[in-house]
Amino acid sequence: MYLSTKTIADAIERLKSVNPFYGITYLACKERMLPVGMCGELSMDKLSKEFMDRVHKIHPTSQQYFQPYGSNIRSKRWVAPRYPSAGLVLINTRGFLDAFIHSKLNRTWGWKEDYINILAEKLEGKLLSALALGVWFFKENNWSEDTSYQDIIMGFFEHFHITVNEQRKMFLPIEAETISKINFQEEQSTWNELSFYLPSPSDASPERGATLSYLEINNVGPADQMIMELNKRLNLITGDNGLGKTFLMECAWWAMTGTWSGLPAYPTMRDASIVYGLSSDKNRVIKNITSYDMGQRNWPRESETTIRPGLIIYTRIDDSYAVWDPIKQYQSTTPPLKHIFSNSELWNGSPGSIEGLMRDWVKWQNTTKISPWNILKDILKKMSPLDLGTLTPGNPIRMPESIIDIPTITYNYGNTPIIHAAAGIKRIITLAYLIVWAWHEHKIAADLYSVMPEKRMIILIDEIEEHLHPKWQRVILPSLLDIQSSLSSKLEIQYIISTHAPLILASSESCFDEQNDSLFHLEARENKKQISLEKLDFIKYGHINSWLTSQIFGLDQPRALRAEIAIKQAQDLQLQDSPDKEQVDKVHKQLLNELSADDPFWPRWIFFAEKNGVQI
Repeated sequence: MYLSTKTIADAIERLKSVNPFYGITYLACKERMLPVGMCGELSMDKLSKEFMDRVHKIHPTSQQYFQPYGSNIRSKRWVAPRYPSAGLVLINTRGFLDAFIHSKLNRTWGWKEDYINILAEKLEGKLLSALALGVWFFKENNWSEDTSYQDIIMGFFEHFHITVNEQRKMFLPIEAETISKINFQEEQSTWNELSFYLPSPSDASPERGATLSYLEINNVGPADQMIMELNKRLNLITGDNGLGKTFLMECAWWAMTGTWSGLPAYPTMRDASIVYGLSSDKNRVIKNITSYDMGQRNWPRESETTIRPGLIIYTRIDDSYAVWDPIKQYQSTTPPLKHIFSNSELWNGSPGSIEGLMRDWVKWQNTTKISPWNILKDILKKMSPLDLGTLTPGNPIRMPESIIDIPTITYNYGNTPIIHAAAGIKRIITLAYLIVWAWHEHKIAADLYSVMPEKRMIILIDEIEEHLHPKWQRVILPSLLDIQSSLSSKLEIQYIISTHAPLILASSESCFDEQNDSLFHLEARENKKQISLEKLDFIKYGHINSWLTSQIFGLDQPRALRAEIAIKQAQDLQLQDSPDKEQVDKVHKQLLNELSADDPFWPRWIFFAEKNGVQI
């Protein structure tokens, strides 16, 4: 078992008032068993550097040391690689040289006989916490489950050869040691976990694989303010036409990439801003705020950030598509690659950017490699409704006036060229191809640049139900949630999806997880002059009619509009003490025109109408 990240963070907080000499030089010398009353050959700079290399290099890509001592300013807790031979030397020579036997003319060091009294006096009564120092020093140790804080303290004293006299004069008594409860975790604490509590070093490579966790839009768009706290898996955005679903999707893309996939958002008034938070794979959220520059007419952002998103795929409402591959965008020394594709480019290719579905499909099908062809087939199978049959690729064919082989889809009645497929089937094929192509190209780029592929993907789909038959609307969302296993067992996918289809919401009942998924609703209020965005509790309504009459869709009746009006008139009459016979007869005729013979409203109405003199 390893010390928990919270336990380590609490210890670091307690060490911020300790002089760096006691946490580094003193411990390094005690660990080396520096002689007392005599000198030994020693390079103090080298000793300090070796100690700090082992204990203070906690960031996987930074050359800087994290120094938990002597500063309440977070940004100053990271020190340069030359610190052991520069800043620390000044601290040692200016304040603590009188505790040593040392001559500037040679490389010999030793403790004076009374070094304990000298160092204790310099503490000025602020005794050291052996527990906090021990937790910091032993943060990578593997402990037994029954380890107590006394075990850590005694292990610290033993490791550093702290004498009883030193313990009494320089350290807090064991019974006085207090720190938040010592907790353990199964895996060793990583920088990603510690980074929730600590600042990042200035030379660190940006963290990779972030997802969007927060989006706040002020004074731009259809509302004065919109706030979304996104979940790590599925985020559904609902609302009537014109309230801002697409606008939110565009802002989400911009927040992650720094680019607009369409026209930039334009503020409705001054003081417009967008706040966005990216979350690393250990749920550390980095928030940034960008204010609109009225003079430059743009949204200025820093070119470098401490955290970068994973692979992003965006299916836009105008049948264009966007792909943001962080490896290609950040690793390449050439200008950023094209990442917006029209539907035609995605199918037929764009020179230097994408081969296109038509060529890639046939190329993958004819290759001997398992991936990406098998992945495409597997995803097409998962995204196929059972009652419509599986989307199974057939053999390519050559058509008149065509210079390339055309992919086909196999049906019971034969093969159909995909260029002749229905709009809904084309949409599914396009989405499946886009996901497979983006992931395949990403892995190739990772290999070329000798980096690991991303562990996170973000998929944005605006109006997921577009072109889809109700049978397909019932399966598309659960199918999408199941595709990550086809791509990689290590991959996590965050979905941001807008919809105004009740069948999409109904289909999510079987897979919605309140811990990892969220439902957002845009609504017009106060005579439709004010738009609000709310996070709703997910309710399983079951029957599709119940979804239609829910808060999300807001219909009074799950019927045609004229039928709803007729029933409303009938209900108003039923509430009257003495309804007019002619009016009852008129409404009855309207009901006959609008309702089916077996409509459940009839029994109650017929009894009422006959009671009021209407011949049925």
